[in-house]
Amino acid sequence: GQKDAAQCVLIQRIVEDLNIPVEIVIMDTVREADGLAMSSRNAYLTETERQCAPIINKALRAAKEQWLETNIPESSSKVDMHKIPAKDLAATVRQVLNQESLVSEIYYVSVDSCQTMQPLSEVGSSGAVISLAVKVGSVRLIDNIVLNDIQQNGDI
Repeated sequence: GQKDAAQCVLIQRIVEDLNIPVEIVIMDTVREADGLAMSSRNAYLTETERQCAPIINKALRAAKEQWLETNIPESSSKVDMHKIPAKDLAATVRQVLNQESLVSEIYYVSVDSCQTMQPLSEVGSSGAVISLAVKVGSVRLIDNIVLNDIQQNGDI
């Protein structure tokens, strides 16, 4: 799955660079019904921590919604996308996470290229991946969300 986006990009790059004759298929992150990414680490969450942990996915979805609102096509004939500063998307994620007192630490929130995982200064129609690592209680959790290429895919 794509839960560790950087790992997915690295494996794709190794396969490409070494010309290994395999197809890499990256599947969506498997999630609990409440949106929390499935992980063996979830077992270490207390009941209370587990109940608040979906704030991680909520924060990522808030940033994706912000990006989508910025990038709604103005006409159906041509997609005219606007760029949004990556720092604004990261700030949205942090703002949502900071609403939950059991998020005891935000290790990082990054907005990176889907192809290279290099940090972006702004995000337009080609999208990005927003990744994060946070501590809920005493458990470190990671997650990400992909902002898809609207021009090519036409959907999210």
